[in-house]
Amino acid sequence: MKQIHLIAPSGASLDPHSPLAGIEWLKLQGVEILNTACVNRVEQRFAGSDQERLAEINQLSSLSPEKTVVAMRGGYGLHRLLPNIEWSAIAKAIGNGLQICGHSDFTVFQLGMLAKTGAITLAGPMLNFDFACQGKQSEDATPNAFMWEHFQRAVDQRTVDCTVKLLQPYLSHSAAGQASGMLWGGNLTVLAGLVGTPYFPTQQQTQGGILFLEDVNEHPYRIERMLMQLLDAGILSNQSAILLGGFSAYRLYENDRGYALESAIETIVQRLPKNLPVLTGLPFGHQAEKLTLPVGAQAHIQYDAQGFTIQSQW
Repeated sequence: MKQIHLIAPSGASLDPHSPLAGIEWLKLQGVEILNTACVNRVEQRFAGSDQERLAEINQLSSLSPEKTVVAMRGGYGLHRLLPNIEWSAIAKAIGNGLQICGHSDFTVFQLGMLAKTGAITLAGPMLNFDFACQGKQSEDATPNAFMWEHFQRAVDQRTVDCTVKLLQPYLSHSAAGQASGMLWGGNLTVLAGLVGTPYFPTQQQTQGGILFLEDVNEHPYRIERMLMQLLDAGILSNQSAILLGGFSAYRLYENDRGYALESAIETIVQRLPKNLPVLTGLPFGHQAEKLTLPVGAQAHIQYDAQGFTIQSQW
């Protein structure tokens, strides 16, 4: 990985220090950073006008394939652009070798690309948090080593290979198995909001898939409600496995009276087929330690009550 081309397709930067710190750290790793001007754009809460952000995305079709595209941050904004994104042209660039990475609001682009073209994108780190010392201001803080290692492996070798050693509360002690299928998913709030639109992969595309989910700042009852929507829409039962990443930065209240994230997940699991594994602890989400996952690629998992391994090559 020699060059990273930045894009800012969603929210404006909340902290002017963050993108600059990320750019500086990446330069110290020997990476040339392109299109840095995008981090300074501001239009209301967005990183530029709709026209500016749309033009920046559509220009990806003309990038040389050795570049890696990384989104600045999430927030909100990509939904506005979906009807005018030149999906086929960008997919052609991806087919020639271009890799495009982000998460959070970027889930909109990834699922839209998958639905429209089947092209593979990367769910992984973004500039502002992941490469900017996790948002810390101290000079001795550095980006997460696990994140950086797996990002480089995904970009340079196009592989994922990770073992999670964590007790799996939604598997019986005797449960063990394996599953293969298309890896897809992302931010739960964004994904649930696309159901029923042309930018959500079809049932045929996702049949037997490996669905990964994460979220931030969402109370467990909201998580349960969105999972219930996916359940009742026939999406969850359509999978060969469900991987749950980080669900972070929410607050429980006195009137929850013991209701927690585990209660929400258990409610969903009870309604799923008994042979459908729901695995927790996937290192992915709004957290420092995260994998880079190929959305739309074939993947394989092996699991038991002690943890799981996920592998993919694309």
